[in-house]
Amino acid sequence: MNLEKLIAMANQIGAFFEAMPDREQAVADVASHLKRSWDPRMRQQILASLGTADEARLKPLVREALRRL
Repeated sequence: MNLEKLIAMANQIGAFFEAMPDREQAVADVASHLKRSWDPRMRQQILASLGTADEARLKPLVREALRRL
């Protein structure tokens, strides 16, 4: 899948969970959603963006969640 689309999708998930008052729970919920709902190849591809220039396009909440995966 296109990395642009994965980043957009992950950021939409992050935007939904940003409204939660407990940030730690929000991070855990984003990570859980990505683990449960995304195909392993999708997760692998977005995880590979960590540490690259593409990482800057991820919401901080999403970056933190990805690091937990």
